[in-house]
Amino acid sequence: MIYLDNSATTKPYPEVIESFVKVSTDYFGNPSSLHGIGAQAEKLLSTARKQIADLLKVKSVEAFFTSGGTEGNNLAIKGAALANQNRGKHIITTSIEHPSVMEAFQVLSEQGFAVTYLPVDATGRVSVVDLEKALRKDTILVSIMHVNNEVGSIQPIAEIGELLKQYPQILFHVDHVQGIGKVDLSLADAGIDLCTISGHKLHGLKGTGVLYIRQGVRIAPLFSGGNQESQFRSGTENVAGIVALAKAMRISLTNCMLYMHKLKEIRTVFYHGLQEIDGVQVNSPVDGAPHIINFSVPGLKSEVLLHELETEGVYVSTTSACSSKKRTVSKTVLEMYRNQERAESVIRISTSFHNEIEEAKQAIDAIRRAVAKLEKVMR
Repeated sequence: MIYLDNSATTKPYPEVIESFVKVSTDYFGNPSSLHGIGAQAEKLLSTARKQIADLLKVKSVEAFFTSGGTEGNNLAIKGAALANQNRGKHIITTSIEHPSVMEAFQVLSEQGFAVTYLPVDATGRVSVVDLEKALRKDTILVSIMHVNNEVGSIQPIAEIGELLKQYPQILFHVDHVQGIGKVDLSLADAGIDLCTISGHKLHGLKGTGVLYIRQGVRIAPLFSGGNQESQFRSGTENVAGIVALAKAMRISLTNCMLYMHKLKEIRTVFYHGLQEIDGVQVNSPVDGAPHIINFSVPGLKSEVLLHELETEGVYVSTTSACSSKKRTVSKTVLEMYRNQERAESVIRISTSFHNEIEEAKQAIDAIRRAVAKLEKVMR
């Protein structure tokens, strides 16, 4: 099996699973309980929070635990907009965000907020100039993903943050789900106020995540309840999952330093190998994220090619995992190239530090055979 769907989810590290089982078995108390068992759990929770904050180079009081990327994005976007609407009701995002961002903005639009969707160019990037032109006196929030989940384009987050430092009334949210552990980002240097991270994208467990909220930023909670997480996120904390998340982040960030060269080599093999296959169009920019390659075979439906590759033991995806079962076109590729047929035939390859160069070569051969076979059938 050659697993190339790591942007959908990653295989947890063995150490992550071991830590989850250990904490679940031996430290199962509710961290809000006053007895000794609860105190043990609370101590583990505090330790994990500090470890994660240190890895992100932020304060412990700025790290809040969530169930993952979707909740983190919703809490950041809706929470920031609702808590600050007295200062304005204009919010900005891009035309290629993850569904958890796009649909959160849609909900706010239905509640009376004015939304500006920034376009992207053929490399999948937004223009800082376009953003500056879109700013208004009543703008209160800008939300832009770091690394696009479909094509791997990297947004100019540092430049955007520098621009927004001139507008202290505007909060800056970044969806860092696909960037963490793959593309460096300094939250402090980029002037980021809110940042979303998901555990299962970096070899942690599903149902875990962290939202960075800069100290002093006000957001409205989505949940009512026991006021955990400084009242931002009620609900008994998933202590075992959070401890596992801290371990996954530490290992992934270490691997990023040790094995990035290999990940980039694998991407180069895919990029050039795909360009040599007749009928294939590479959608990802040359200088995109090191772990994502997106391509199209116009005339072939994505699902058909995906399942043909599966018969050869190669596992890829079509659009974002959150959208793939809807069998919709790739909104990102459509926005980039304005070509419906190209957007209907996308395949996403997403790698991890566990993949090898030889696997990339074998996958390219499998793609070449699959395309040739299906194009013969389609004729």
